Parts: sequence; C-alpha cells; structure tokens
Amino acid sequence: MTKKPCTIDDIKVSEAHQADVRPPGTGTGAAALSVTNTSLSSCKVYGYPTVAAAGNGSPEKNKPLATTHTGPAAADVLLTPGARAWTKLTFVQVQGEADGSCESGATPATYPTLVIGVLGAGNHQIAMDDGVFAFCDDRVAVTAWSSVKPS
Repeated sequence: MTKKPCTIDDIKVSEAHQADVRPPGTGTGAAALSVTNTSLSSCKVYGYPTVAAAGNGSPEKNKPLATTHTGPAAADVLLTPGARAWTKLTFVQVQGEADGSCESGATPATYPTLVIGVLGAGNHQIAMDDGVFAFCDDRVAVTAWSSVKPS
C-alpha cells in the first residue's frame, strides 16, 4: 500500500456537526468533521487543518481564523478507499439565544460556512449540518486528523 498524501481529487470533506462534548453555553462551541477517501487508492492525511470563515462565497474574502493545535500531532492517517479521518474544532461559544452575546464583550459573528484546509489536499468549503458557526472571537482550537471520531 502506498502512503502518498491525499490530493484534492482524492477526498471529500463532510459537513460539520455539533460535537458531543462542547464547552458550556447555548452556542455550538465545538464541531466535528471528517474527510473520506473517495479515490480507488490509499492515501494519507496528516497534521492539523487550517480554518477560515467563508466570506460571502468568495475565496479571496475568506477570513483566516487563529488556530491553536490541541492534543498530540497524530502520525499520518492512512486512508484506504472509503476510509475516514476526523478532526474537532472548538471555539468560544456565543451565550444566550437569538442574537446572543459574548462574555468578553465582543460582538458575536456568525458564518454559514467555513473553509477547511487539508495539507496537500486543498481548501474545502463546509457548512454546519444543523445551523451556522457562531464565534465570540476569531480563534479556533483544532485537533490533528485522526482515525478515531472525536467526542
């Protein structure tokens, strides 16, 4: 089996869904997403994804988010055809309902989509499967790609 890096044509990135374990509050706070090898040969994903808030569907208007790497950098994740790798995004939650508020006093920002960068495999625009991404700052903590679905 080859351990070549996955390319943009090898993978599909899923929509994000609310993670089971989230920071306290009423906003999303944490989301999990996966990449699936849709090619006919094995490839690998590695490292941590990059994250940007999508800017009105225009890549040049994307707003990169400051990322903090959490957890150990896993070894390369070999994806056989059809296999998945996972990452978890955690961010400061918007408190309250409707327009919400931020404990820091910052103005909440919402984005219908994010752009996830996969090393060697390009940028992929994703949505939340049950709402929007709401942030109290422009920071997100990310885990390295893993073969284990995060909680």
